[in-house]
Amino acid sequence: MNVAVAKTDRVEAADETPFALARSRLPGSGAVADLRREAYDAFQRIGLPHRRIEDWKYTDLRALMREVLPLAAAPDAEALARAAAALKLHAIDGVRRLVLVDGVLAPSLSEFGDLEPKLSLRSLRDILAGGDAALQKELFGLDSNNPMIALNSAMMTDGVVIAVADGAKLTQPLHVVHIASGGAPAAVFTRSMLKLGNDSSATLVESYIAGEGAAAYQVHDSLVIAIGDRARLDHVRLVEDGREAFNITSSAIDVGSHAHFNTFGMATGALVSRYQAVINVAGEHSRVETNGVNLLNGKQHADTTLVMNHDVPHCASREVFRAVVDDRGHSVFQGRINVRQPAQHTDAKMMTRALLLSDDAEADNKPELEIFADDVTCGHGATTGALDESLLFYLRARGLPEKDAQSLLIQAFVGEAIESIADDSLRDLAIGAAARWLEARA
Repeated sequence: MNVAVAKTDRVEAADETPFALARSRLPGSGAVADLRREAYDAFQRIGLPHRRIEDWKYTDLRALMREVLPLAAAPDAEALARAAAALKLHAIDGVRRLVLVDGVLAPSLSEFGDLEPKLSLRSLRDILAGGDAALQKELFGLDSNNPMIALNSAMMTDGVVIAVADGAKLTQPLHVVHIASGGAPAAVFTRSMLKLGNDSSATLVESYIAGEGAAAYQVHDSLVIAIGDRARLDHVRLVEDGREAFNITSSAIDVGSHAHFNTFGMATGALVSRYQAVINVAGEHSRVETNGVNLLNGKQHADTTLVMNHDVPHCASREVFRAVVDDRGHSVFQGRINVRQPAQHTDAKMMTRALLLSDDAEADNKPELEIFADDVTCGHGATTGALDESLLFYLRARGLPEKDAQSLLIQAFVGEAIESIADDSLRDLAIGAAARWLEARA
């Protein structure tokens, strides 16, 4: 297997780097090519992050991932057929599907026709290869001090760029589906953007799934969201990658004034996953709700790292996170709330709870508050424990088998986070993903 090593003890030849091997296939020239080169240089200065970097102390990619796989080939007819079969198993009624197969937008599996008024959909590849310099610069505007974001900036090949104009109220959720088709082990690099205009509303769903035969692949994804004044965005994110996959995803979200951002994420797949998000509450009288669930077993490792920046007064945020860990799984939650000095009257709370189902299961919870304002209501908490034996006894005494009794208690434990999903059908989708995980451990 042709593997491009990201960081080793030897000096890597310039023409052996993942970037050099893929350069001819990356869209964009001129200023775009220069931005790519700068981003890859930033990545090379650090390489894959390791435990000596504070934000990565629980997720050492040098030990877990070890290397960056070669860029995936563009999907052929067989790959698209496998992707279509996988898509049927994860189909959602009433949504507009936007499908990326092996990191490439697949028009034949997507729905670009009959767009709702004031909705625009474009491919990232077309924008990078085109002449919209302002939008190109905006797409490269993520924090290159984070090595995995820098790597994604250098290598991104495709994605979906969504614009919702002022006043638009989308009735149909947008469903971005990332599919690994099942070809040779490889890495995909995607980036998408959603710009939500003032007084508008939308629902965005992201799914990460695998086709038959997909094994040790890597997903390197990022998402840029801008939420306008008085706008609302509901966001649901489901990671159901193959059990040997790596999924490293980054998000940057800016929230305007009097806006509402409600996001939910669940990880049940992938061998190693990390979701890192920075949410900037930049407009007054806004509300952010972030909810998440990790359901892990085997040797799965899932890391959720959230940074909430309160920059202006009179805003509220809530973070609710649940982890259920079995076998030798490892769940990580790192949440930091930053309240700047101007952000008086901030109301911010964070709670994370972990449920360990075996003696070898592990959960690391690291909630943090950094407050520079003096008139705020802020709090955080973290708990870790096992299933309540008295409740298990109560349920078993009434005839329930042990696994069924455990499943009932686990469903109740994660229910608070899942109930945050506003759309009934999407809530059922998350419940279904949790049910599949519970069935698999029975």
